[in-house]
Amino acid sequence: MGFSKSPRESSSVKNPAGHVEPQAQRTLSSMRQGRRTTFFMRHLFQKGFFGIFRMAAVINGAALLVVVGFLLYNGVGAITWTFLSQAPMDSMTRGGIFPCIIGTFLLSFGAMFIAFPWGVASAIYLHEYAGPGRTVRIIRLGINNLAGVPSVVFGLFGLAFFVTWMGMGVSVLAGALTLGALILPVIIGTSEEALRSVPSTYREASLALGATKWQTISRVVLPAAFPGMLTGSILGISRAAGETAAIMFTAAVFFTPHMPSSILDPVMALPYHIYVLATAGTDIEKTRPLQYGTALVLIALVLGMNLIAILYRARLQKKH
Repeated sequence: MGFSKSPRESSSVKNPAGHVEPQAQRTLSSMRQGRRTTFFMRHLFQKGFFGIFRMAAVINGAALLVVVGFLLYNGVGAITWTFLSQAPMDSMTRGGIFPCIIGTFLLSFGAMFIAFPWGVASAIYLHEYAGPGRTVRIIRLGINNLAGVPSVVFGLFGLAFFVTWMGMGVSVLAGALTLGALILPVIIGTSEEALRSVPSTYREASLALGATKWQTISRVVLPAAFPGMLTGSILGISRAAGETAAIMFTAAVFFTPHMPSSILDPVMALPYHIYVLATAGTDIEKTRPLQYGTALVLIALVLGMNLIAILYRARLQKKH
């Protein structure tokens, strides 16, 4: 006794000529329409998020252009050879900022000279030697927290520890050590990421050839990771050169007639000089062009130091 097919079953099969029945055609059409709708929604979400990202980039770029344009408009008239090559005069209402430029160079490169080796060494230990465990997690948590500590806290720490307890006084050395502690978490983080980006096959191949672990790190891993580590130094230089709170207690002074003759002498610095002219000058309105000119020189100085580091990093990346 045979069983007859239901209308749905009979309409979902092909006829002897191979044509699809109307019900099956409607099912396929609805599936295709669903796929098109899903693809359209995904494409719409993608375009929307990409639009938000582009808008954020445009806003940031526009803000930077507005700030730089404002400083150029108000401060370019103050940029002269006298302004760049002489010391301040007449209660800092005339003259130049040459001692401030030298002081900023000394503090920035002094901080980098102190922080970069310690940061790289710490990153090597955390990534290459220290195994996963609670102690390493606590160390990384402390490093991440230090990266978010306000600079004035580092300034007070430098005042209490380097200036007072260690007896360095207000000096280049105390300021460089304070700025070094300030940028150390950034350098550790970027250096560890650079080491993590080196393929593990590099290490395995070196060890398979008979090299020791330290030979592998020093001759294989570090050269490959060094361009990435320079990213941390670029960020560190930028932050160290523009800090005011960290050096106003440890290194910078209102005015000094002499250039520093040793690392235990105080210095003038561009960020602190801007702060002094804008808040504690003898004639704030008269020094307004000097304030904008000093800020413009500081931006140009940071940009120049970053450009040198970026070009050096690009040269190293070509080699590796």
